[in-house]
Amino acid sequence: MTIAVVCPNLIGDTVMATPTFRALRAGFASSRIVAVVKPGVAPVLDGGPWFDDRILLDHRSKDFAHHARAVVARLRSERVETVVLLPNSFRSAMLGLRSGARRRVGYARGGRSLLLTDRLKPPRERSGKLRPTPIIDYYLAIARHLGCPVDTHRTDLYTTSADELAADQAWSAFGFTPADRVVCLNTGGAFGPAKSWPEGHYAALARRLAVESQVGVLVLCGPNERASALSIVAKADHPRVVSLSDQPLSLGLSKACVRRAALLVTTDSGPRHFAPAFNVPVLTLFGPTHIAWTRTYHPLSLHILHPVDCGPCQKAVCPEGHHRCMRDLDPDSVYQAATRLLGMTVCSPRPHITVPRTFAR
Repeated sequence: MTIAVVCPNLIGDTVMATPTFRALRAGFASSRIVAVVKPGVAPVLDGGPWFDDRILLDHRSKDFAHHARAVVARLRSERVETVVLLPNSFRSAMLGLRSGARRRVGYARGGRSLLLTDRLKPPRERSGKLRPTPIIDYYLAIARHLGCPVDTHRTDLYTTSADELAADQAWSAFGFTPADRVVCLNTGGAFGPAKSWPEGHYAALARRLAVESQVGVLVLCGPNERASALSIVAKADHPRVVSLSDQPLSLGLSKACVRRAALLVTTDSGPRHFAPAFNVPVLTLFGPTHIAWTRTYHPLSLHILHPVDCGPCQKAVCPEGHHRCMRDLDPDSVYQAATRLLGMTVCSPRPHITVPRTFAR
């Protein structure tokens, strides 16, 4: 039997789907399982044991082989019998229908119920509104529906030899040694500017970590964040604060850097989820997004936010125009939380801790 898994559209959601990938692999050990995934998200899967093959899907790609028509043809040639739909979109359900698969499994949302054979009801409040549910659990419900064994909530990631070589070269360029403790800062996010923490705050945090905690600080970045990463390094003005801006950037490089980090300080964006998957301590700065949606169950994590009356608004751009949820989250509070995590080790994990007010002012 061949099973196609339509993967989430975002990096973080794909990492949070790895317990479901693991469950599907265990439940259908003798089946051929194929991932349908966006090209920009596909490197998240590199090195992983879950899939026998992958099919790239991007409706906006210049490569017609990635368009829906070509993907449907590929799925039909694979004689796919079951399509597992992790995205909630109507478009993904239509893809499943056109694939010819006899079984199409997903959540009954977005007017797509008639396109599915197996319809899961999303968790809702009594009022009918969607109940904030950790995405890990949301996806695992699909695996359970299919009768797959679910072991833990643990997310998994892997790096390739090329990823590790790129990280080795970056470490050498920065003057870091394998014995150095390095804190990675992840400043970006595809969601929108509402998640961003001010560059000046990052710079103040980075300098304090370098001076007072005597660690190396590496600012991660994607192609669109090079200028911001360079600005943070310039404002920090310390030789132990560096960025990936001048390195050949890739998702694999970011994964490998986080894997060897002592701590990741991050916005609520995709690379945040690399840390739990590698059992690295992580401090997440929350503002406009609801913590409950992206709970990772990671024992070495802290969440910090500055409470505001208008949040969490779940908006990509601050609708009030003041962005106080992130702007008023001061660097001193974040530094104190970071040093707390730097004191934790993988050998002595503590329970998952949510910090909505203890470190917020």
